[in-house]
Amino acid sequence: MSRFDPTARDAEELWEGMYAAHGGHVWTGRPNAALVEATADLTPDTTTSTALDLGCGEGGDVLFLASRGWHVTGVDVSGTALDRARAHAAEAGVADRTRFERHDLGVSFPDGTFDLVTASFLHSYAFLDRAAVLRRAAEAVAPGGSLLVVGHVSRPEQLGPLGEDFPGADVALPDPDELLATLALPSQDWTAARKELLERTTTFEDGTEGVWRDGVLRLDRR
Repeated sequence: MSRFDPTARDAEELWEGMYAAHGGHVWTGRPNAALVEATADLTPDTTTSTALDLGCGEGGDVLFLASRGWHVTGVDVSGTALDRARAHAAEAGVADRTRFERHDLGVSFPDGTFDLVTASFLHSYAFLDRAAVLRRAAEAVAPGGSLLVVGHVSRPEQLGPLGEDFPGADVALPDPDELLATLALPSQDWTAARKELLERTTTFEDGTEGVWRDGVLRLDRR
């Protein structure tokens, strides 16, 4: 079994190490609640509508979108995560509506355009120009489609600053307004359909509670 090295700065080494170090599953398999809510009003054409999920991990969001009628491409840098996602898609009966591609998004990106592009918690302690990746994601949205970005804005104070866990890591956690400004997309082409902050509570082993703040930004392309 591989050993997870959280100080790795190469994206494949970091994330493949994390998934391979866990013999079972890293995540629950359930879709991100913010994604479920933020896409509830989107009605895909079950014949033609396409979606792209960046950093899909073991495929929870991909399977959810496929179950709603999207034809979904899931992308991750970890081959182990993608193998699990493919297996989960087959178990869920949506293999015919899903495909998976391995990409280091700092280096390569899937071809084509999509009616929905999602990136949930696409943060990395390995080097990743997240803003550049998300601008590329916006380019991949077809006219009339949507870009959905869900990400951490702050974490519980019990966990301390990010650099304490991962020395040297430079991980920006912009709120939706800051992210929108950073992307600098042409306002005549995009509408902010959803822009909000969400809070969720975590209970730690010592019984104390901490609050995560997450940002949700959905941009619809005209």
